[in-house]
Amino acid sequence: MKFIACISFFIIFILGGQAIAQVNDAYPSKPVKIIVPVSAGGSTDRLARLVAEKLALTWRQPVIVENVTGAGGSIGAAQAAKSKPDGYTLLLHSDAVVLNLALLSKPAYSLSDLTGVVKVAANPQILVVRPGLGVNTLKEYAELIKSKPGMISVGLPTNGGIGHISHEMLSKALNLNVNYIPYPGGGPAALAVMGDHVDATMITTAAVTEFIKAKKLVPVAVTTSYRSSALPDVPTISESGVPGFNVESWQGILAPASTPKEIIKKINRDTLQILESPDFRKQIEAMGYGVSSGSADQFSASLNDELKRYTQVIKGAKISLK
Repeated sequence: MKFIACISFFIIFILGGQAIAQVNDAYPSKPVKIIVPVSAGGSTDRLARLVAEKLALTWRQPVIVENVTGAGGSIGAAQAAKSKPDGYTLLLHSDAVVLNLALLSKPAYSLSDLTGVVKVAANPQILVVRPGLGVNTLKEYAELIKSKPGMISVGLPTNGGIGHISHEMLSKALNLNVNYIPYPGGGPAALAVMGDHVDATMITTAAVTEFIKAKKLVPVAVTTSYRSSALPDVPTISESGVPGFNVESWQGILAPASTPKEIIKKINRDTLQILESPDFRKQIEAMGYGVSSGSADQFSASLNDELKRYTQVIKGAKISLK
């Protein structure tokens, strides 16, 4: 009986392996759609189209980017979450997919509706100020704000976005009181600082790298525990007097929950191979991004960790989206 049981187990094991191989070989057998919940032309959209182009070459199938905008990215996220979990509808989103769950009173999706596939790119937020402000370091920035409580204006790329959350965390750490002014995106916020309409902004490095290099904006510090490869001379907030400070903005691919694990692993593996390409790395680093890595399980775990962390900040600061 033991011999028969072993043979049976062996047959099941072999058949299971064949089934997994068939899934990998068969997927994708038709076009794949990647929902991008922001407008065409922005940094996230450009990154999505670059990834889609590379995946199409790898898979020998069309990979179509579809922009589904609205509600800070929630409409596109909800559409992806409710799609058939077969790997043919994916979502390329940012940290906003987590933030919106803490900001919206009735979000149209939950984190359990989605599963992480692969984190594609990650980079710091960066605190930049207008050149005429007379500030070059975080210490000088904090001293100026404390000398004029509530008078220094900080433009927000979006109300409740990762830049907002990052500055709230900084304000709490340094006991700062600023005047927040929301803008409809990173571009308008950066232009407002360069036009002397506001004093500063906390924004993704990818959005302002070229302006910093052109000396139209003054970089103060980045939010991550590591320096930006695009701006290696700019110190971190942790290095500048707030030990342990670390906020990372990112873009990644997600899929509807219950998408077969083997399909998730295949997308992860194929995307990571693309990320390891020197040509791809050069292209996205030129955009101000850093190449990310890691398994699907690691990505999913980080989403849950961020939701807990950012919810605490958002509730403490009483931030909400109306």
